[in-house]
Amino acid sequence: MSAPTPTIVLGGTGYVAGELLRLIAGHPQLELSAILSDSQPGAPVAAAFPHLRSAYPQLKFASLDEVDSLMRRTQETALFSAAPHGVAAGVVDRLLKAAESSGARAHCVDISADFRYSDAGVYETVYQHAHGAPARIKDFTCAVPEHLKRTPTPHAAHPGCFATAVLLASVPLLASGLTDTRLFVTGITGSTGSGRKPTEATHHPLRHSDVYSYGALTHRHVPEIAACAKRATGLEAEFNFVPHSGPFARGIHVTVQASLKKTLSSAQALEVLASHYRDCPFVRVGEAAPRVKDVVASNYAHLSAVTNGSSIAVMVVLDNLTKGAAGGAMQWMNRLLGLDETTGLQAPAPGWT
Repeated sequence: MSAPTPTIVLGGTGYVAGELLRLIAGHPQLELSAILSDSQPGAPVAAAFPHLRSAYPQLKFASLDEVDSLMRRTQETALFSAAPHGVAAGVVDRLLKAAESSGARAHCVDISADFRYSDAGVYETVYQHAHGAPARIKDFTCAVPEHLKRTPTPHAAHPGCFATAVLLASVPLLASGLTDTRLFVTGITGSTGSGRKPTEATHHPLRHSDVYSYGALTHRHVPEIAACAKRATGLEAEFNFVPHSGPFARGIHVTVQASLKKTLSSAQALEVLASHYRDCPFVRVGEAAPRVKDVVASNYAHLSAVTNGSSIAVMVVLDNLTKGAAGGAMQWMNRLLGLDETTGLQAPAPGWT
């Protein structure tokens, strides 16, 4: 076995950055070299992530200048970006340029929104600000790993957590031609999907024992979902999405409904899903309704489906921080490094969370 690849994480004290550190700690071929926090350089990482103290007892956050220097002097680097959108692109561009200028090799997977669109104008329309590195967009391809076996670009971008769930449920329907291209989506997500800083929408006393919708039919990730669906199937699809906030910390449950073009039994629908994901180790299809507790803190997604003759409903559950972010990104990094995509990601859900 070759020596582990030096690994850098951008994202400071965010939940996704913390999940990346957890996964890297158990990965046999990645070795954490630095985690960037420009606001807290020198502060102990274990103070921000106490649950990771055993894995990183001495590690301190690094400044951008320190990470830049590390990129220049390290022959090969794995770079994960979980920095906020609007910030990530500029930082990623600087660090990739640092590696390129010294002849070093860098592999980057971006988990922010900054490299999810192939056109800077589309990104700017959705996020209402200029892209931080438009010339770098061509070096990234955004897709759910299960829908693109290899990226044609040097680097990869991972879709958002809601987008990952919606795409896993809807792409098999569109690719098989069994349904209309007009789909209706309902999703519910845990509070970690809104980031670490408490707000009225995420503060636990306000979410506890409550469920409510937000951004109904206007959610900003819908254009991203449509773009990724088109990349996977070649079809222009319409996604009518109503997201909900749930009273739990981790996990996503999504239901995608569509009209069938021809009569299909529930058993046949399950076979369509199973066939589509037959070679995808992290997607499991079953008859039972999928449950969030069965996937939380794992990189697995569980799907099921039912029909009533004229309509189909596909249900999917996944962990928003793992399969919907850090774990999916690690699948991409494994591929970029020439490793089996399951490396470091096969631990089952702990259950009883």
